[in-house]
Amino acid sequence: QVQLVESGGGLVQPGGSLRLSCAASRSIDSIYAMAWYRQPPGKQRELVAVISSGGITNYADSVKGRFTISGDNAKNTVYLQMNSLKPEDTAVYYCNIGRTSWGTNYQYWGQGTQVTVSS
Repeated sequence: QVQLVESGGGLVQPGGSLRLSCAASRSIDSIYAMAWYRQPPGKQRELVAVISSGGITNYADSVKGRFTISGDNAKNTVYLQMNSLKPEDTAVYYCNIGRTSWGTNYQYWGQGTQVTVSS
């Protein structure tokens, strides 16, 4: 069973930066996308950023220009660089890797890492 392990969360002041990392416990083939989601307190999980296997990225409007997603399919790792952080970015952040096999898509999730933006 593949496990995704996230790191890099923590407490940061408004305007600060954090870099989240997510690594798979073993090699994953046929990845079609890697993504970061977040779940703010009392709210539903939402997509933050996604990168396709071809390197195309897409971001939630709320983080455009501040967050950057990058990934390394060969190393099965995905990163989220977060700059100019705001209190509303406070959430548990989850990484997600999707792969396809014989026409079926599979999703792998990390356990989540807490990001708190507060002065």
